Amino acid sequence: MIFETPDQAELRARLRSLREARVDEATIRIDTLCGRLMQPTTYRLSRYVAYG
Repeated sequence: MIFETPDQAELRARLRSLREARVDEATIRIDTLCGRLMQPTTYRLSRYVAYG
């Protein structure tokens, strides 16, 4: 996992910085953990790393 935040704007800013660094977007995964009454929605950004 690279990054986790409840702020969607912060997630977009982090994605923008990864694009500027020319990170292969095919290796990026975005998970949205849906919030409920007690937990806010959280966005998780991870990057696939090949084994070996």
